[in-house]
Amino acid sequence: MLLRHFLVAIGILLLAQVTVHVDAQQSSTVQYSDSEFSGDPDEPRRHTRVTNPATLSGPEAEAIYHDLAPAMEATFSLSPSAIARDYRAWSRFNTAPYRSATHGQRFINNYANAVGAAYGRHEDAGVLPVGAILVKDSFTVTDDGMVEAGPLFIMEKMDDGFNYVTGNWRYTLVLADGAVYGQTLGDGAQRVEYCISCHLAAQVQGADHIFFVPEAFRLP
Repeated sequence: MLLRHFLVAIGILLLAQVTVHVDAQQSSTVQYSDSEFSGDPDEPRRHTRVTNPATLSGPEAEAIYHDLAPAMEATFSLSPSAIARDYRAWSRFNTAPYRSATHGQRFINNYANAVGAAYGRHEDAGVLPVGAILVKDSFTVTDDGMVEAGPLFIMEKMDDGFNYVTGNWRYTLVLADGAVYGQTLGDGAQRVEYCISCHLAAQVQGADHIFFVPEAFRLP
């Protein structure tokens, strides 16, 4: 237990000390946060929205992610979620981080395990098989130069009968320090209820409760 607390402290220091460059004239210090949510923190209605998100080109966002990723990996490696520890070795399906309005104006990346590789076919993905896992990691960049590691958003395709409403997807949200904030039908399930309602919109549009990488950021 003491060792875990020590490792968490080291991870926090790593996040606090990494320096990234938003442009040639300005540098920003990565800040550590447990993340915040709109409304009741135990029953959030949506992701907290960044009020002043930066506008970045793909290469600028990619450079920031490149510098930030080692610190993110260090803290996610402390998570009880094996997915949070392993996902960076999986395929990434976007050319650069992009700002996502549905994830609070954070910059995100899309990863999938081998079972979920059909995600890369985008609208032709069909119904993904049991065992498919989709992951979005995130970070914030504001127009005043602040850079902050963000949560990890996970979708796992479970066996038939897991949850009809979710299309048998299990949602898990992992905070920037590696702690699991909530999981469908698990601890803190009420904290990820809003994920279900949002992804139902994709199901209504004919997709398997999933959204895809914007066309401008899709791999060639």
